[in-house]
Amino acid sequence: MSHLTTGRRATTLGVALVAAAVLLAGCGRANSEPTSSGSSGPAINDKAATGTVQLWSEGADGDKLPTMIAEFKKTNPGVTIQLTKVPQDQFASKMTAAITAGTVPDLIFGYTEDQSSLLATGGFDTVPNGLVSQADFFPAIWGNSVVGGKQYGVPWYTYANMLMYRTDLAKKAGITTPPSTWAEQKTFAQKLKAQGVANPLVLAVSYDKYSAGQWQVMAAQNGGSLLNAAKTKWTLNTPQNVQALDYWASLVKDGLSSADGPAFLDTVPWMSSGKSAAIVDGGPWFASWFDDANGKGWSSTHITYAPNPTGPNGGKGATTGGGSWMVPSDSKNKDAAWKFVRWMSEAPQQVQWYKIFGNMPALKAAWDDPALKGTVLDQVHAALENGVAQPNVPTWDQVGQIIGQQMEKVVRGGMSAQAALDAAQQQAEAIGVTGKQ
Repeated sequence: MSHLTTGRRATTLGVALVAAAVLLAGCGRANSEPTSSGSSGPAINDKAATGTVQLWSEGADGDKLPTMIAEFKKTNPGVTIQLTKVPQDQFASKMTAAITAGTVPDLIFGYTEDQSSLLATGGFDTVPNGLVSQADFFPAIWGNSVVGGKQYGVPWYTYANMLMYRTDLAKKAGITTPPSTWAEQKTFAQKLKAQGVANPLVLAVSYDKYSAGQWQVMAAQNGGSLLNAAKTKWTLNTPQNVQALDYWASLVKDGLSSADGPAFLDTVPWMSSGKSAAIVDGGPWFASWFDDANGKGWSSTHITYAPNPTGPNGGKGATTGGGSWMVPSDSKNKDAAWKFVRWMSEAPQQVQWYKIFGNMPALKAAWDDPALKGTVLDQVHAALENGVAQPNVPTWDQVGQIIGQQMEKVVRGGMSAQAALDAAQQQAEAIGVTGKQ
């Protein structure tokens, strides 16, 4: 439930989870047909990488990447990786311009929010056959780079959200276990309200694509989806989705969540002061933010973590994000670029990156390492298995904004969830999924 982009989330997460772990635990140009894993590029051999690789990294991750590059060079002494750090808010535009001009780097790291628009340029190669295995990665983060059944990116790291709440306030309200269903979540919030918590639940009430993303997670918990299986049509106003929006809006209408906040950066003071008591689908980086605001160790004594409540029929879902490696089709050293990606996708490197920067592995096997154990991490790991990725189509930003605006009409203007989603569906159909209608 973030007003920040994944890039900014991940930047914060790098600091947050290192602290939390210590504290709490102690459309591409290839023409060949895809394999079952979506890969279709030429295979990459096992020889050492050579030559120069121009690497563009989005956001703050580039600050620590030289450490990993130095390790890669120990077994690939003939390669030179030249790193360019690009600010997150400039990355998509700079990369799109580079594709148009034919001045692309050899390898990029891109956040989930930017992948759909970048892949729509047709400027990237598919993942080579045999480079990695789809089954080794969490489905939600893997699916962010799939277009037309082909895989264009290899996930580097990921995260998943969960329910976070004040244990001391819950205890005062007579709550001993976290809510496990939508109905229980309402009862949970009502008990907190009765004990004087003004706005028990923190929702994403920015009424933009982040609100839409939170509603999407609840839709998934209710068996719904924003796109058809082929990702060719929007399916916003299905009965499952309408029911999910009715539930989301009811939390506000019943006084269990405020329609006016908190804004994302106000979440910590609202929770710390007791104005709110629980974050719905909250990001794990909040752990250290609470400690920054209230003193070291505060989160471990005041906050606990639980899986997001399930829908009426037991459906699960949690927001996920992260980013992936991608190789431009005009790359001059694809061989070395993909070899670096393969190396970074191995468990030891994924664990090492967590230790360095705090970002959590996209590779399932890396989570077996003792470094990836602890209260927060265990809940994140469980949530990743039920991750819900944002719609990876070029028009998601535009459609997400429309959905958010319609959600506000439901909670403020008295519009029904059905009417709001009917209106959103009509506008989404006019926009389409490719942006080329």
